[in-house]
Amino acid sequence: MGKEEDMLKKRLTELSNLAYNRGFVTFSDFLNLNELNILHTIPKNMFPARYETYGGYELSERQMAAFLPDALCFTYPVRAVHVSPVNKRFAEELSHRDYLGSLMNLGIDRCKIGDILVWEEGAVIFAKEEICGYIADNLTRIRHTSVNTSVQETEDITYTPRYEKLRGTVPSVRLDTVLSVCYPMSRSRLVPLIESGKVFVNGKLITSNGYHLKDGDIISVRGTGRVVYDGILSETKKGRYLISVRKYI
Repeated sequence: MGKEEDMLKKRLTELSNLAYNRGFVTFSDFLNLNELNILHTIPKNMFPARYETYGGYELSERQMAAFLPDALCFTYPVRAVHVSPVNKRFAEELSHRDYLGSLMNLGIDRCKIGDILVWEEGAVIFAKEEICGYIADNLTRIRHTSVNTSVQETEDITYTPRYEKLRGTVPSVRLDTVLSVCYPMSRSRLVPLIESGKVFVNGKLITSNGYHLKDGDIISVRGTGRVVYDGILSETKKGRYLISVRKYI
């Protein structure tokens, strides 16, 4: 176990114990895929208070954990900062890296920021409530483009991710065969990708290419993208399965 992983496990169990002993909800920072996997693999008996995760919108990749002592009503301390160019006509085509780089230049820790959704009209930055005002006041330029910002509730963000629907026939609903429908890779390339720890299913690291998927499973491939396995459409006479997946773009 690495030192950072050990420290994260200690911090998460401390948050659970604090919620249980004090009777109020505690929150982690935003956790990336690797950190979420660590959270999900910690034995449940280590957490006296159960947890839920949320990142500001459905299908969020970076999420914070909330440790709940009982059936308390609560709100995640997550807000959204909407960013748009001052003059769209002269705006550059900005990437996720451009937005993230500008935030890092403001001295903000990455763990305080969730997903950054980039679209034609600008971007939405999910962040911990405590720093949203700072971002809105200080994020005035991305590269050479002047921008306007406003802080919004996550419920006010309407986001429909773009995806392409793909179909393909596979011999079985294994992780490697389903991914082969989504990405033009041979099995000899897909299997090392999985075994090297770059594939997550519903936030959990999966290193077995034979992992059997269930309908609705969300597959995240680091550096490649995200896929939702929708399920089997039909079975062929030769015993193969016609499956449907959504590949987000």
